[in-house]
Amino acid sequence: MAKLLAFSGSLRAGSYNQTALKEAVKGAESAGAEVTVVELNDYIAPLFSEDIEADSGIPAQAQAFKELMITHDGILLASPEYNGCFTAALKNALDWASRATGDEPMMAAFRGKSAVLMAASPGALGGMRGLAMTRTLLAQLGMTVHATQLTLGKFTTLLDAAGNLVDEKAIEKCHKHGALAAAFTASFSQNS
Repeated sequence: MAKLLAFSGSLRAGSYNQTALKEAVKGAESAGAEVTVVELNDYIAPLFSEDIEADSGIPAQAQAFKELMITHDGILLASPEYNGCFTAALKNALDWASRATGDEPMMAAFRGKSAVLMAASPGALGGMRGLAMTRTLLAQLGMTVHATQLTLGKFTTLLDAAGNLVDEKAIEKCHKHGALAAAFTASFSQNS
């Protein structure tokens, strides 16, 4: 069974990406994956600095996030697009997770792991430009990123007044994408 860590690169309450991610998680779980859903807000650490690392080690929040990544086979990531790129919060979490502690192998949070990407945006492109940069970053860290990604443009038109995703086609796309993440991660982890 694939073990997926699902999270969004957004820190915003009512995040469109966290909303879309929750629907994708349903698809992954229906396809047999064990999914842990977290929010980056719970793992906020100071901006990465080798001085902080040298003085006091990896901050507890960053270490906890890294350990989650290590104990899962892959990630299902909904990444907002900020100025055509990934968020600073996401980059910082990944920078800290890249640091080895003790006798842990280098890049233990990333190497031999899968990544499946998605994005939701009020814009027409649905976060597509940011996913291109996110894909490059994760591949550089040693993850195998699935070629298929899901982008949901004009996301605000797919929500009800309470901020719930109600568009049936979008919900179906999210469920299918989650199922793809489960299947890819299961096959990837068996072959690695």
